[in-house]
Amino acid sequence: MHICCSVDSCYFLKRLREAMPDEKIIGFFYNPNIHPYGEYKLRLLDVKRDCQKQGIRLIEGEYGLKDWLESVRGFECEKERGKRCEICFEQRLDVSAKKAKEIGENSITTTLFMSPKKSFEQLSIAAEKISQKREIEVLCFDFRKRGGTQEQFALAKEKRLYRQNYCGCIYALLDQREAQKRLCSELLSPVGKEILPSSIEERLETFEKVDIYEKNRVDFTLKREKFQNYRFLWGRILDESNTVLPSWFLGVYHGDSEVIIKSIDSGYGFAENMLFIELWRFNQIAGYIYKSVKELIFNPPTNEEQKNICMKFPDYPLIIVIENIEKKTYNIEARSIFYEDVREVLAIL
Repeated sequence: MHICCSVDSCYFLKRLREAMPDEKIIGFFYNPNIHPYGEYKLRLLDVKRDCQKQGIRLIEGEYGLKDWLESVRGFECEKERGKRCEICFEQRLDVSAKKAKEIGENSITTTLFMSPKKSFEQLSIAAEKISQKREIEVLCFDFRKRGGTQEQFALAKEKRLYRQNYCGCIYALLDQREAQKRLCSELLSPVGKEILPSSIEERLETFEKVDIYEKNRVDFTLKREKFQNYRFLWGRILDESNTVLPSWFLGVYHGDSEVIIKSIDSGYGFAENMLFIELWRFNQIAGYIYKSVKELIFNPPTNEEQKNICMKFPDYPLIIVIENIEKKTYNIEARSIFYEDVREVLAIL
């Protein structure tokens, strides 16, 4: 059974066992189309969790993103259910068929048949091609009919599975976000290693905890909630000679402004609602030993540590760390974006 994600596989496996109660079922996770890699790891983690709970063996195929990108070259702009999907289905079923024969099995199926965004007809055609090519039985099941999709989502919620908000292909993701007029935050990563709100990395941490809690029989709740999210896109500070200074921005700021530092007080500079801190003073107040602002940029404090630093200076929505502060004019340029988002909230009872 080729598996694309836990939401599809959990219900599909339930119905497959009802349809074929005497059949041995082996799971095969092969999805080179999933991007970025953190999303791949997240979906695999949740599939492993569900397969373990349902008592079936799971084999992980190679990630193989590079080969997948080559296979769909020239079809990047195809819409969902177009030629790109056809190529993708055939590739994943082909590799699944080869793996099945390699381990001595004579039939395959795929949980892609459960996905509401996929064409059952297109999948069936791909299945027939692979069946003839590899001389293997490819079973086509339409469990979406008669309320199957609604039951699928209800089961996913009950089992506290990771309910991704896009199918996985980078091109479909871009199309979907464009239609929603929404930031494609999945493809944004900080220069440093911060875990950003509602990021793939945050979700991976959450579902790793879910796995641990379930194994240790810890009572917990997992809810999805809407909230106002943001991404700080970029920021820089220029001196009077228009030279870009190494700087680290702490806080959310949007826009351009010219500020004049009128006073300097033992490593601090003050201008409008901005606080400038020299690196040595930042190390002192926060307990770090950064040797340069560049080191701070690429290895910043955690989000929680950053919040604690901000709490020390509640009157300043923007804090900028630089090497040296002088009494002169600086130009600040920065861009942030705010948007409605959803995140998973995990709590122990």
